[in-house]
Amino acid sequence: MSSRQVSGDPAKSGRVSLSSRWLWPSISGVVSVAFGLGVAELVAGVLAPAASPVLVVGSLLIDLAPPWAKDAAISLFGTGDKAALLTGIAVALALVAAAAGVLQNLRPPIGRVLIIAGGLFGMGAAITRAGSSIFDSIPAAVAMIAASVALTALLRRKPSDTPKATDVSRRRFLGWAGGATALGALGALGGFALQAGARAATAVRSAIHLPAPSTAAAPVPAAADFGIDGLSPIITPNREFYRIDTALQVPIIDPTTWSLRIHGLVENEVVITWDELLALPLEESITTLMCVSNEVGGSLIGNARWLGYPIRHLLERAKPKSGANMVFSKSSDGFTASTPIEALQDDRNAILAVGMNGELLPLEHGFPVRMVVPGLYGYVSATKWVTDLEVTTFSAAAAYWTVRGWSDHGPIKISSRIDVPNRNTAAGDVVVAGVAWHQHTGISKVEVQVDDGPWREAELATAISADTWVQWRYTWNATSGSHVLRCRATGSDGEVQTSALANVVPDGATGLHEVQVSIG
Repeated sequence: MSSRQVSGDPAKSGRVSLSSRWLWPSISGVVSVAFGLGVAELVAGVLAPAASPVLVVGSLLIDLAPPWAKDAAISLFGTGDKAALLTGIAVALALVAAAAGVLQNLRPPIGRVLIIAGGLFGMGAAITRAGSSIFDSIPAAVAMIAASVALTALLRRKPSDTPKATDVSRRRFLGWAGGATALGALGALGGFALQAGARAATAVRSAIHLPAPSTAAAPVPAAADFGIDGLSPIITPNREFYRIDTALQVPIIDPTTWSLRIHGLVENEVVITWDELLALPLEESITTLMCVSNEVGGSLIGNARWLGYPIRHLLERAKPKSGANMVFSKSSDGFTASTPIEALQDDRNAILAVGMNGELLPLEHGFPVRMVVPGLYGYVSATKWVTDLEVTTFSAAAAYWTVRGWSDHGPIKISSRIDVPNRNTAAGDVVVAGVAWHQHTGISKVEVQVDDGPWREAELATAISADTWVQWRYTWNATSGSHVLRCRATGSDGEVQTSALANVVPDGATGLHEVQVSIG
């Protein structure tokens, strides 16, 4: 044998293969954590359906994230922010699990310590959620124990470096890893199957028929919608309506168990059930809602036909005491919002909504009941899955977003948006069109500017009401080249949309929407 050759037995040569050092331990870590989470889902399905370790950790991360991080996530992913978060959690878990396997192999018991730390974090996330109990920590504890035991077992069976034993030991290891993965998957599927309560609530929901409104919304004027391709329809379909909230998992609430409590600085505490709410004279109204995270020209805005009962009538029953200036609404998932009490008592149609565009309120939009308040950003008014209204003061309570640096009132600012034309358009007459809004005030004028030329007034469609957006259009004789289009709105009160740029934090973005087009 040449002096350059090395014995094929790593044990004799004093070397350990990269597979033994890194690959098999990494696989062991990932499989062990997957197994642990699968078993945890099964336990959660039996004991605490809302305590899935992945979901409670994700919810905690949402709560802990600073405003700039939430704003960045919404800007990057829009209504897909939750899917992006879950994907990120899965990737992070896989990396941490792989690291735990390697560390446990090289420097025991560091890998198990890492898994235990993750389990404790999950337990803490579970018991700090709204309405949680000590039982909610059990799934994360089970995941921690199961993953630790599985990691130890798999590392003992990792393939040998001895050439003659490698194939046999590799097959044995992969068999154990595959079996653990399969058991984890079966556990997760079992956990999902055990969520009978959610299925029962869904069955109850499917049997509900909305009552006819005692007061129907006026028909949408034919002249309210220009019918231009690419222009936002005057009524936003439910499937296209934006969804921004803090619920990583959409709450499934059985309406037969739902109730709303109105209390605090009131003379009479009021509690109303689902059946009682549906028996009241419900009113229909068309209202535009908007998220405060909507950038200038953004899509986090929609207009829908809502069915519900005016909150002002319930407040009249409760009789707020002198000095009360805020209603602190709470969601079943722990979200809170601070709404100026006058916005719920004046002539705007602030309602407890049960229907949306002629259908039962969709699950993701707050079923069974949500708040709809014209003129205020959603973070201070549009509480979904609402269960509690506390009449109080701004000095006595601070809501979810307020303690994170956002304004506590949140009136929607006047704005406008360009929807068409496309970025590349032929020369000649080009229709520039979009929407404008100034809720609870109305729009009197929209103007368009081409490059830095004069402002030209656009044609307004017929507005449904002061609480909805309105379409506009302008015919532009486009010439070849690159151009910048801008729009600005003027409210019925004379307020002109400002050109001053402001970020969404703390009370909504400002500036003029502009788009660059290339005319061929």
